[in-house]
This record gives sequence, structure tokens and C-alpha cells, in this order.
Amino acid sequence: MTAQRGPFGIGIRGTGSFLPVAAVPNSVVAARAGVTDDWIVRKTRIRERRYAAEHEATSDLAVAAAAAALADAAVEATDLGWIVVATSTPDHPQPATASLVQHRLGATGAAAFDVNAVCSGFVYGLVVAAALLSADATRAPRYGLVVGAEVYSRIIDPSDRRTAVLFGDGAGAVVLGPVRDGYGIVGSDLTGFGEHHDMIGVPAGGSRKPASEKTLASGEHWFRMHGRAVRDFVASELPAGIRRLLAACDTAPDDVDHFVPHQANGAMLEDVVPLLGLPRARTHLTVAEHANTGAASVPLALDVARRGGLLGDGDTVLLAGFGGGMSIGTALVRWDARARSAR
Repeated sequence: MTAQRGPFGIGIRGTGSFLPVAAVPNSVVAARAGVTDDWIVRKTRIRERRYAAEHEATSDLAVAAAAAALADAAVEATDLGWIVVATSTPDHPQPATASLVQHRLGATGAAAFDVNAVCSGFVYGLVVAAALLSADATRAPRYGLVVGAEVYSRIIDPSDRRTAVLFGDGAGAVVLGPVRDGYGIVGSDLTGFGEHHDMIGVPAGGSRKPASEKTLASGEHWFRMHGRAVRDFVASELPAGIRRLLAACDTAPDDVDHFVPHQANGAMLEDVVPLLGLPRARTHLTVAEHANTGAASVPLALDVARRGGLLGDGDTVLLAGFGGGMSIGTALVRWDARARSAR
């Protein structure tokens, strides 16, 4: 449990996102999974999701979101010192998907690496990148890029109603850099619960159980999740993580203006959000249109809120990821709406 302040002086300078063109309605998913449109809406509040085209991989979505964030921040790719890609659906086991993003953006010389904390990945990557920038704040380049990107449609068993109805593809990104004193990332809390590692995962395809005819025939390359156990875990551990973070940052719960959670399941969030004790916070939800996009869901929802003009200067924004590992990642941000104009 690592609730802590800072790093001071580093914040979000720009946001971006990308969704594949193909919108997949519930009717398509329901037919494959043996359920109905009404069942999906009742259980998840999801109405559609996007699936990557056959020629698109995670890096393609990541590059598009990253380019949008760089344009929003008016930062050139050559000014980046760090590129972190949070994903649990990389293009391939190696090299890192971030290396492909670095190459295609033309971010010559930037350090590039992946973070896999599943659906907590973006918040983990945000905290790591901000700490690296803060530790080296006196040197150029002074900017970092954090991308959450997933193509879950490639690892979902379309006949498994527990998972097939929940997931979609997408990417979101932020550019980090210097912000005004008192703004930016105020604090973070990253916590792992490895004793629950078997709640979520893809059993085969790694060194423990390499790909074989047997693993393919048994469907062990599909994503699996114990939904009820995950829901109980989130209901217990997310409120505790948020309390630790707010206490470490000397921030009262009613001082939080915006809550941007991982878009896991709309029905689950309806149950969990009242447990968080955030009386004034506006919860930003995109799950109905995007579904669960894993590590991409927090930056996607953040970009929608920012581009919709919903984040005001000085607003306190709470980001929260939770997912496989198991893991919880939260970060508190004081929004600097002038950061993008101070170039």
C-alpha cells in the first residue's frame, strides 16, 4: 500500500483518444453469447462497443490516440523523454508495444516501455511516468506520453456470456509535463493483491503454459474472469484505496469534483460509487458506448470529459483503475486548464 504525495509540478498537458470505426451493437454480441440485448443492458448497462478492424493491432490504436494527445498539448514527438504504454493485449509478447509507438510517432531517443497491470495499467503508467519526469525535471526533454490501449476483441471467447458482452477496443492517451505550482498530480496509491491473481487472466500462451494444440483446443487462450469475486473485491478494496489516497493528500472527500473510474461494468459501478463517500464528485461514465476497454477506459473517459469542457481550472479529479493481478491504482489530479495554453 503506497499512498503518497506528488510528484509536484507534473501534470496533464493534453489528452487524446481513438476508437475503431466498427460499432458493434448488443444484438451482434448477444446472438453469439446466447443472451439478449435486454439481458446485456440489465447486467452491464452497455449498449455497444467498438472492435478493431482486421488490420488493426493495439499499437495502431495507441499511435492514433497518442497523436491526438500530442496535438492537443502542442508538443512534438521529438520532445518526449518517456513513452509508457499500458496494455494487457500487446501486439506480440516482444518487443514492447511502446517501441512500435515510439518508432511510428518519430519520438527519436525517447525511452519506451510497456506496463501490464491489466485494467489498472493506465494509472500505474501515469504515476511511473510522472515520477520519472519529476526526478529529471531540470533537464530536457520535459514531456512524457502515457497511453492505455487494448484490443480485447482478439482474446474474448464470443460464446462466453460472462466476458463477451463486457469488452471493447480503444485507446486513450495523455501528455505529461510541467504545470503551475499547486497543480498537476497531487498524489497516488498503487496497491497489488497477488493472492487473488487467479480471478482474472488468460491461462495459456506464456512460459507457464506455452501455446500448443492442446491449449488451443481447450480454449485456454481466451480471457477468463470470475465476475462475482471481482465485484466483491472492487466493492471492498476500491473504497479503502481512495480513503488512503485522500488522507495522504490531506483532501476531504467532498473536495473531489470529478471521479473518472475504470469503466468495468455500468451496473457494478452503480453499486460501488455510493460506497466511495464522494458526495460532490461527478462520475464520468462512457461504458454504455465504449464498454470495458481495459487499460484504455480511464484515459478514454478523461478525454471525453476534457473535450466536453467539463473539467474546470483547479478542479480536483480522481482517477481510479482496478483489475487483474489483482490491482488497484488511484491518482489525484488538480486540473490545470491553462497548461495547454502555456507553451
